[in-house]
Amino acid sequence: MSAPDHVRIFDTTLRDGEQSPGCSMSPQQKAVMARALAELGVDIIETGFPASSQSDCEAAALIARDLRETTLCVLSRCLPGDIETSARVLEAAARPRLHVFLSTSPLHREHKLRMSKDEVLETTARNVAYARSFVDDVEFSTEDGTRTEEDFLAEVIGVAIAAGATTINVPDTLGYTTPAEMRGLFQRLIATVPGARDVVFSAHCHNDLGMAVANSLAAIEGGARQVECTINGIGERAGNCAMEELVMALKVRGAYFEADTRIDTRLLVPTSQLLSRLVGMPVQRNKAIVGANAFAHESGIHQHGMLRDRRTYEIMNPEDVGWPSSQMVLGRHSGRAAVAHRLRALGHALEDEALDLVFAGFKSLCEKQRVVDDGDLQRLMHGDRDGDSDGYRLASMTVSDRGQRASAQVELSDPGGQRVSESALGDGPVDALFAALAAATDVDLTLESYQVHSVGIGNDARGEANLSVRHDDAEYQGTGTSKDIIEASALAWLDIANRVLRNRQPQDLTLSRLRERVG
Repeated sequence: MSAPDHVRIFDTTLRDGEQSPGCSMSPQQKAVMARALAELGVDIIETGFPASSQSDCEAAALIARDLRETTLCVLSRCLPGDIETSARVLEAAARPRLHVFLSTSPLHREHKLRMSKDEVLETTARNVAYARSFVDDVEFSTEDGTRTEEDFLAEVIGVAIAAGATTINVPDTLGYTTPAEMRGLFQRLIATVPGARDVVFSAHCHNDLGMAVANSLAAIEGGARQVECTINGIGERAGNCAMEELVMALKVRGAYFEADTRIDTRLLVPTSQLLSRLVGMPVQRNKAIVGANAFAHESGIHQHGMLRDRRTYEIMNPEDVGWPSSQMVLGRHSGRAAVAHRLRALGHALEDEALDLVFAGFKSLCEKQRVVDDGDLQRLMHGDRDGDSDGYRLASMTVSDRGQRASAQVELSDPGGQRVSESALGDGPVDALFAALAAATDVDLTLESYQVHSVGIGNDARGEANLSVRHDDAEYQGTGTSKDIIEASALAWLDIANRVLRNRQPQDLTLSRLRERVG
C-alpha cells in the first residue's frame, strides 16, 4: 500500500475561532494556546488579523518570536496598508505566511465591495503580488467562494496563482454548500485552472447547516490538501470545521480517504480542555471526540457489549485521543452486569442474592438522581437502599448582591440533626453561596462548570442547576431543582458534598443488613 497523502492542518482557532462571540483572548493567552497547537502537530497556525486590532498585532508578534518550527500565518485584506502591517508582524517569524482574501460572490461584489468582476481580478493580481514581495509563502482566499459563479471563481484563482499565490483557499463562508457540491467543485478547479497542480488547494468550511466537517472531508476527496479548522469547532456563528473530528475521521477511515495528518491525536482532548478554560466556553457533553460523553456508556445493552468486547460499541480507543479510558456510567438505563462489574472493581465480588439486593437499591436510587457514583455504590453496600441516609440538608438561606461584593448566609441541618449556620462573601451571589456552604460543611470543592436551565413550561417551570466539581483529584456531578435557581444551586452543591462526606466513611458489606433494609 502507498503512504497516505498528507493533509495540512491550518488551525485558525486564534483568528476565526476567536471571533466567536465571547471567545476573545489576550496576547498571553494566545501564546499559551499557540504553543499547545504546535505541540499538537498543527502545520500552520493563523495567529490573528493584525490590521484589526493592536491586541492581534501584539499576539502575532509574541507568537512569532516564540515558535520556530511551525508555519505562522496572519490574515490581511487586499489592501496595501493591511499587507504592510501583516508583513511587519511576521518579520520575526522563522516560517511566515501572509494570507490575503477578497470576496468574489455576486452578493459580496455588489453589496460589500461595490466592485465589478474586472476590478476584483485587478485587485487580486495587484495585492497577491504585493504580498509576495514580502514573503515567499502567500495564501489567497476567495471569500464566499462556494456562492461564486464557477467560471469567474476559476478566473480569479488563475490570476492569484499567476501573481504568486502558493496556497489557494476556497471557503464555504456561509456553510451553504453540500459535500457532493464541494467535492465536484475542487475536482473541476484543480483539473482546469492553469497552474492549479503547482499549488496547494485548501478548504475553509463553516457549520451553519452542520456540514462543516463533511464538506471539508469532501474537499479532500476532491483534491484539497489543506483544511482550515478550529479546536472544538469554535468560530463565527455556528463555528468552523472541528479539527478533532476531521483528524479522527481521516485516522479511523484511513483506508477510505487514503489521507492523514501529522496531528498527535493523543493531545486532542488536553488541547480541547485548554481552549475551553482559556475562553470560558464549555464543550457540550455529547460533542464528538472531546465531549465528556464521547466514550461514556449508560445503556445496559451497550455496557454488556462493552464488557464482552470494546469494539462492539466503540470505533476508537479513548486513549488515542487523550481520554484515560472508556466510562461505564451507572444510571437508570444500566443493567445488572455493569453494576456487578463496577462492584468487582471496588473489591466486592458478590454472590447472586447479595447482588440482587444491591441492584434493587441501585434501581431505587436511580429514580432520585441521574448518575450513581462509587460512593453511592459503597453506601448501598452498607445497606442504604434508597439514598436517604443522613447528610446535610438546607434549612434556610439568604443571599444579597448589594455593594461591591455579594454575601450569603446559610443554615443547614447536619447529619446529627443539629443546626449549623455560616456566612461568606463572594464575587457574586453564587460564589458567596458556595463559600458559605463550604464553611458550614467543611468540604472544599473546586468548581469546573456551572450550568442552569429551565425544566418544564409556564407556571410549572423549575430551575435546574448542574455542577461539575473536583475534590481530591476525583470529579463529581451534582444536580439540584427548585423554583428558585439560587436554591437549586445550593441543593446541587449539597448533593455533591454529602457524597464526598459519605465516601470518607469506611463501608462493609453485611448481607443480613441488606436483607433487613430491603425487607
